[in-house]
Amino acid sequence: MNTTSQAPRRLIKTADEIAKMRVAGRLAAEVLDMIKPHIKAGVTTLELDSICHDYIVNKQDAIPACLGYGAAPGRPAFQHVICTSVNHVVCHGIPTDTKKLKNGDILNIDVTVIKDGYHGDTNMMYVVGGETSILANRLCNVAQEAMYRGMATVKDGSYLGDIGHAIQQYVESERFSVVREYCGHGIGNVFHDEPQVLHYGQKGTGMRLEAGMTFTIEPMVNAGVWQTKLLGDKWTVVTKDHKLSAQYEHTLLVTNTGIEVLTARPEEDLSRFM
Repeated sequence: MNTTSQAPRRLIKTADEIAKMRVAGRLAAEVLDMIKPHIKAGVTTLELDSICHDYIVNKQDAIPACLGYGAAPGRPAFQHVICTSVNHVVCHGIPTDTKKLKNGDILNIDVTVIKDGYHGDTNMMYVVGGETSILANRLCNVAQEAMYRGMATVKDGSYLGDIGHAIQQYVESERFSVVREYCGHGIGNVFHDEPQVLHYGQKGTGMRLEAGMTFTIEPMVNAGVWQTKLLGDKWTVVTKDHKLSAQYEHTLLVTNTGIEVLTARPEEDLSRFM
């Protein structure tokens, strides 16, 4: 049985909104490139956060979306501009000055920039010192390829379930697991909007995608079990078995023939989406 739904019309962006999304996406991607040379052994994640804050506010004249975001009953607002998730941290890692990065660590930096009211959201993995274990390196590569395989399914007329199916099938064929509790999301003048973009599922199910929609694909891939644990700070998510985790994320625009990657980085080969 095909279980599909139509996208609410407000999720289809106008040409003006798409133009603003392109700018926000480019700025977010620039932050990830800017911070690369600063990621080295001995640096704290709080130092990286400070560098990104200065760059976004003073160089880009933009707003860091995560700063002050997400207050809820029993959970404080996030007090930093980037999420820094090291090794077994799955997502939402809080920058700190208490622990320095070490050679071989794998680090995810997640950044969202607001420009003219619109959001660009992206993240990527970094290897501290340039070399890590065979397992960690393979995990990072699989997480990135999983994102690309999900992106490759997207076009006008495809389905949300196609994305999750492609990601899950690939990740599990590599003997890793896909986190279930956290997912991609619609984005625009709202940070986290409809639809929820699951990274597992079945083809031909979920919302039917339409040209003009913008959302993120951001699979979290674990070396062990897919289950996670939320720490007492109510933000940091770690793998339940303390094995490594990796994640990549892009914000994309659905087009008639495929996608436009709004947070594309210069070093990426995105020719398969052209």
